[in-house]
Amino acid sequence: MAPLSETIRQAFQSIRGNLMRTILTLSIIAMGIMALVGILTAIDSILFSLSDNFTSLGANSFSISPKGNELGGRQHGRRLKAGEAITFDQAMTFKERYNFPAHVSVSFTGTANAEAKYADKKTNPTIRLTGVDEEYLYVNGYDLDQGRNFVPTEIGGNSPRAIIGMDIVDLLFDQQPEKAMDQTISVGNRKYKVIGILKSKGSSMNQSSDRVILVPITAVKEAYGTMDTNYGLSIAVNQATDLEEASDAAIGLFRAIRGLRLNEENDFEIFQSDGLVAILKENTVQIRLAAVGIGIITLLGAAIGLMNIMLVSVAERTREIGVIKALGAKNKDVMTQFLVEAVIICQMGGVLGVILGILAGNVVSLLIGGHFIIPWAWMLLGIVTTTLVGLVAGLYPAVKASRLDPIESLRYE
Repeated sequence: MAPLSETIRQAFQSIRGNLMRTILTLSIIAMGIMALVGILTAIDSILFSLSDNFTSLGANSFSISPKGNELGGRQHGRRLKAGEAITFDQAMTFKERYNFPAHVSVSFTGTANAEAKYADKKTNPTIRLTGVDEEYLYVNGYDLDQGRNFVPTEIGGNSPRAIIGMDIVDLLFDQQPEKAMDQTISVGNRKYKVIGILKSKGSSMNQSSDRVILVPITAVKEAYGTMDTNYGLSIAVNQATDLEEASDAAIGLFRAIRGLRLNEENDFEIFQSDGLVAILKENTVQIRLAAVGIGIITLLGAAIGLMNIMLVSVAERTREIGVIKALGAKNKDVMTQFLVEAVIICQMGGVLGVILGILAGNVVSLLIGGHFIIPWAWMLLGIVTTTLVGLVAGLYPAVKASRLDPIESLRYE
């Protein structure tokens, strides 16, 4: 039996001899693998971005929201009846009475279309103005680049103070954080003194975490609050192992604050960041299956094309097969030669498809604010799949070639 290196060398010689047909076949294989790897890469990148965004709250945090207002607000395909909004008084009462070792933050985004001004400069009306308390930065995983956090007296006293994101610094203060400190900016018809600047957190899902202005929640409540305004409640416990106990304590206290009787169901829900990601993963299962289906259909066409090329190759090389058999090659040597050729063609298409798939998937992800990732699992899947396609598509031509009679083959014209 010929050494594997010699078999591979002969396979490449044969491939060069049928270059155009080989290129067309491996291109079809590459398109199938690109579709498979590209879609799966984009999904993984988006999920990674969402997971990173949600878990920026920390693995030891959860939030309280009205029932049916968030992801997962469906049961057996039907949307749950939405619970009443969490009022400012309810949120503040919870914060005051929740005695579990934890940090409680109350917040409310007044508008995502604010315009900030300083001197003769102004931003586009795409700034998120959020009212927060002194616990907001800790609970939501923000760090300060410069300046300080709010103090309770500023929160309760509707103090005209602001903490701004790096995008605001770039737009109004020429990318100089130190220049922004203690300056007064205008948002709408109100003025705020900058007391802090947030470290950059980047963007996720096309929404920048740096394009934000944080002000005392009482200021946003006064400017944007209505009777139907829902205030956000987020809780970060000191120890991640206490998360379940903390959630149970929060449910009991909030039921009392909402005035729910013993026989009444909760009209609010507890959400943990990892739970949100789990829901998103469940919702992408069908998309993953569709991607696999697209890839399999394309690869099926490629396998048929490859089998056709190999059968033509067997016919064209009948005399060659007769010669090598006459020189002592066994049936398994001939079969191995043709199987190796089929696998190499598939692997070349697979490698090209994996590269294109990674690029296509990450381009889609980056366009919607995701992260660039290298999907090792899907790369391995692409290579393994093309190997199997090569073996399946090349098996029949290889067996046919190995069974040729050497005498008849030598007479073949």
